[in-house]
Amino acid sequence: MHRQAILLACSLSAALLSACREQPQASAPTEVVVHPRAALPADPADPAWQGAPAFEAPLLLQDMVEPRQLEASTSSLRVLALSDGSRIAFRLEWDDATRDDELRPGGFSDACAVQLPAQVAVDVPAPQMGEGGKPVEITFWRASWQATVDGRSDALQELYPGAAIDHYPFEAAPLEASADRQREMVALYAPARALGNSMAGARENAVQELVATGPGTLSEGASRRADGRGVRTSSGWAVVISRELPPGLTPGAAAQVAFAVWEGSHQEVGARKMRTAWVPLSLEVAP
Repeated sequence: MHRQAILLACSLSAALLSACREQPQASAPTEVVVHPRAALPADPADPAWQGAPAFEAPLLLQDMVEPRQLEASTSSLRVLALSDGSRIAFRLEWDDATRDDELRPGGFSDACAVQLPAQVAVDVPAPQMGEGGKPVEITFWRASWQATVDGRSDALQELYPGAAIDHYPFEAAPLEASADRQREMVALYAPARALGNSMAGARENAVQELVATGPGTLSEGASRRADGRGVRTSSGWAVVISRELPPGLTPGAAAQVAFAVWEGSHQEVGARKMRTAWVPLSLEVAP
């Protein structure tokens, strides 16, 4: 009887150890898998994102061209992707302790971008903004643009609450009741806006569509009907960027995507950024 009790205890112990033994962990995804979805969500908090596979993209220093990023800031980016067969939407989320969405002297905005080859093909462009004859398309979101889309004006009191204004051309009473004179003042004090610079002033969309064939070649791109929305989270930002599928991106095609993040409080702007290399992109077949 005593022997049976010992054997039973040993059996229970072995079973307990087996049950507590760490189970093999599923390997981390090695590509961005684009999950099919009948309707694409525009809001980062939409429950539709819960069914999409997540990819953790490690970020690298942009230390190849001037001005270089020599000190690391944002370490990684969490990516989800959905497609309805004609458009593709990416949800990007990253940690950022400071909210930088106000453009002030000496300050920069938080931002992110999605880069895709203009034409999906086996011969992939250089990941550093493409190369001659192999353009890339970049959809760029900026937190300061999101703030204006959400209703924040660029009035002085809005940017600097409680400021006392002695004279400010856009808020002071006009000296002359003349529309022509007012237009002259706008051209004098807001030259970018007067010239139609799309980077300045109020916006209706928080993203910009760009094309490049290498570093230093960035320009306005052909419209892919891009859209974007970003929201502040408890730890940083969550942003949805959507656009038309690039030519050649079909289920089974070998495709690539790249991402970039700018941290405003780290004085990141332009080429000073954290970025990825090309990441494999796979479009799932709709059921």
